[in-house]
Amino acid sequence: MIVCPLCTHDDISTYHSHPHRQFWQCANCALVFVSPADYPDADAEKARYDQHHNDPTDKRYRAFLQQLATPLLERLTVGSIGLDFGCGPGPALAHILQESGMTVELYDTYYAPNDTVWATQYDFVTATEVVEHLHQPSQDFDRLFRVLKPGGWLAIMTKWVSRIPSFTASRYVRDMTHVCLYSPKTFNWIARRWNSPVDFPKTDIALFRKG
Repeated sequence: MIVCPLCTHDDISTYHSHPHRQFWQCANCALVFVSPADYPDADAEKARYDQHHNDPTDKRYRAFLQQLATPLLERLTVGSIGLDFGCGPGPALAHILQESGMTVELYDTYYAPNDTVWATQYDFVTATEVVEHLHQPSQDFDRLFRVLKPGGWLAIMTKWVSRIPSFTASRYVRDMTHVCLYSPKTFNWIARRWNSPVDFPKTDIALFRKG
């Protein structure tokens, strides 16, 4: 039986029948997701990530990340300590935040697998273009909120499912590593589940403040 990987409810229905995999939607939290049977294995996932070219010096990429950095920095004080979760091989967001006086630790399953980061409490945690890749989102969100200090910020950037044009033809959907798709409704469910009110300062951006 397929259950939602975020809230574990089994009240799910077909969202879209893609040529290569089935997308489901949860009636409880509204997450859109694929069955675990369609998850890529670690080797295939890593090979796909190795194709990304996220250069910290690339002006266009930095401008893209600034969409999250700007509203987050407005909520932080200089000297705040944070974690860049899923930083990838080129931690551009960490560079941007460090340039504004923040201290940023790095974690990535493949590129910065430093488990010591989970023994620290942070003023903020960032996850840019990460949550759509999570195979166990419930456990991962629990871990992220657990390392946040009370009043700390979890900053997420991910394409909202409603903004994906032509679902069948979308390159975003065809990316086999994209296994969970979110919406403001899902983020509002997360806010209630982890007692952390959420703001949406821009499209595709969610900022949670830990209660």
